[in-house]
Amino acid sequence: MKIILFFFTIFFFIQTTVKASNKENIVKKLSTINNLSFNFIQTIGEKDEEGECVIKYPKKIFCKYKKRNNKIIVSNGNSLVIKSKKQYYRYPIKTTPFEYLLDKKFLIEKINSSELNEIENKYLFIQIVENNNNINVFFNKKNFTLVGWQVEDVYQNLSVTYIFDTSINKNIDEKIFRLPLND
Repeated sequence: MKIILFFFTIFFFIQTTVKASNKENIVKKLSTINNLSFNFIQTIGEKDEEGECVIKYPKKIFCKYKKRNNKIIVSNGNSLVIKSKKQYYRYPIKTTPFEYLLDKKFLIEKINSSELNEIENKYLFIQIVENNNNINVFFNKKNFTLVGWQVEDVYQNLSVTYIFDTSINKNIDEKIFRLPLND
């Protein structure tokens, strides 16, 4: 019985240490990032969309979708605009999940205070529930980089965004974060 208790204690210690180490590695990686450029695939319902994005912390994003009415998403840190050929929507960023996803300091605090979960021994994720927003943020288990998120969009649709071909801390033109006008 003492041997079983000993092995259980060692196993629990190793598991706790690994989880703590994963958190530390994610926080360390995220702390070095000022901006990210990446390609993405976004799935809402049964529809996939592709495009390119740039995130600049805190709270700025520019995304350009491929093949769909020239759709773009832009945040200047205060407001978020979703614009296509036919539609124009403007929201205070505080009313969207981007309030949290684009705030590196907030993400680091949540990573430190939340339980880190695992999927298929390949991804780590945290779940954030904040002001009626339910957000899952995913990281690669091998290199601890951000690989995507899952949120409810402004229309209460489940939206899953997978990011890839990521570049970190590139020189970016700040003009891309200017909100477009409603033509």
